[in-house]
Amino acid sequence: MAYWLVKEEASKYQFEQFLQDGSTCWDLVRNYQARNNLRLMKKGDQVVFYHSGKLKTAMGTAEVTREAYPDPSAKEGDWSAVDLAVRQAYAEPVPLAKVREDEILRECALVKQTRLSVMPLTAAQFRRFGKLGKGNA
Repeated sequence: MAYWLVKEEASKYQFEQFLQDGSTCWDLVRNYQARNNLRLMKKGDQVVFYHSGKLKTAMGTAEVTREAYPDPSAKEGDWSAVDLAVRQAYAEPVPLAKVREDEILRECALVKQTRLSVMPLTAAQFRRFGKLGKGNA
């Protein structure tokens, strides 16, 4: 199993909507490194859902339910999408400021590659998000 963090602006797709929907197609990724990370995702991999933009906060977790397939929103180019199912909302969302201060999380791509929208996490980083969010530890 692998661990990932995906970013989305709250103005485009809110975590609360994801909770209501239960699952979603994770599409519209138009960065080659992020696309390649999508293609590495396997069914059952665990994901942290992070709101970028003004919020800059990890909101909860999801699971990959369908591996990479051609992005249905792409009019041209070689882009991919995956399907995600919501797992849980964090009781206390984890803001970027807390991520930067944390000994385990400050080394993750969220801090080091701020523009990347799909990034790997280590198992320890995934668990730390859960502990800080008072979700799955």
